[in-house]
Amino acid sequence: MAEDLSAFGQDPWWLVLVKAGLIFVVLVLLTLFNIWWERRVVARMQHRIGPNVHGPFGLLQSLADGVKLAFKEDLIPKAADKVVFVLAPVIAVIPAFVTFSVVPFGPEVTMFGERTPLQLTDMPVAVLFVMAIASIGIYGIVLGGWSSGSTYSLLGGLRSSAQMISYEVSMGLALIAVFIYAGSLSTSEIVAAQDDLWFGLILIPSFVIYVISMVGEVNRAPFDLPEAEGELVGGFHTEYSSLKFALFFLAEYINMATVSALATTLFLGGWHAPFWIDRVWEGANEGYVPVIWFFGKVLFFIFMFIWLRGSLPRLRYDQFMAFGWKVLIPVALAWTVLVAIMRYVSNTYDVGVQQVLLFGGAAIVVVLALGFFGSTEDSEEDEAAPATPEGGYPVPPMPAGGAVRGAAAPLEFPRSTTVPAGAGEEA
Repeated sequence: MAEDLSAFGQDPWWLVLVKAGLIFVVLVLLTLFNIWWERRVVARMQHRIGPNVHGPFGLLQSLADGVKLAFKEDLIPKAADKVVFVLAPVIAVIPAFVTFSVVPFGPEVTMFGERTPLQLTDMPVAVLFVMAIASIGIYGIVLGGWSSGSTYSLLGGLRSSAQMISYEVSMGLALIAVFIYAGSLSTSEIVAAQDDLWFGLILIPSFVIYVISMVGEVNRAPFDLPEAEGELVGGFHTEYSSLKFALFFLAEYINMATVSALATTLFLGGWHAPFWIDRVWEGANEGYVPVIWFFGKVLFFIFMFIWLRGSLPRLRYDQFMAFGWKVLIPVALAWTVLVAIMRYVSNTYDVGVQQVLLFGGAAIVVVLALGFFGSTEDSEEDEAAPATPEGGYPVPPMPAGGAVRGAAAPLEFPRSTTVPAGAGEEA
């Protein structure tokens, strides 16, 4: 597919500033809305009320929280590296905004008398640009944990780096199938290639692998191991307060929107109307209407994030890493090879491969699901530890059937029917 990026780079400088400012405002407002929406949805799932006082339906609660954070005391630990400690939140939040520069929100429109695409810019390697910039954000988390001078923060930062490396690999492999099928790495070209059929339907395993990887990439439940309060107090941001903590908070929610927008662009047709509405309504993909479809799909993914947080418990760290390296990456590799072979057959022999990809994709999704549920079980091959290892401290052996699951057995105390002599006498 030939790259057609002639519509980009033609805007006057003032229009570029307007579009960049609109992206910034939209992301900040979307973050405030997502925080409120998460509280309301989780409250409904847990039979609570949620925010309902500040503004109509509590819509201003997120703004009130932001003001509260701004007026909190700003603390810097005595043992912290002050320069890195201050720069870390900034390093985390800036890439979150930059990644939206190549996300297409809609087709070409007329804005202030100028014909321009609803996208700040595009490039032949736009998706790789998004992944590269998003990877920089992890430096803010790692440096924030290291510079705090706290053991818990350092462990949270190290967990984040290991988590990013593990799930960035599977995410990249999932996107290779999209590149092969679209014949381009440009976001606008990938959206144009899905005019008839979304890649999320053709490349089902890539879609599933990407969705799982993006949850791990943004440290959200059930993969929020870097912020495990039961183990690390608060993780990498334990020592942060005031606006610096607010920047970490902002980066997390913008990253949620970033991976959701990328999933929408690569797998759900981007700004194209869903359910083939454009075949009934010709104006569904014209003007500013596609912006509604785009944000509707993005909010669908964000709702999925909220739903997972409100329903699934946090995984153990060994389960989390084993699932990434032993299940996601091998399945993604196998699926990428299958897509490459079928794409070659299609181009060489002019054979339709959509049915093969659909059936093969369904089979791989089943294997992926079995691997996910199997990875959450403890290995049956683990042997009980010796009671007294050589040169070490005595260690109680593991139960014969493995680790005990579920509630502990109820305590039972022996009961005596006879009353000891003198029990009823007064001292």
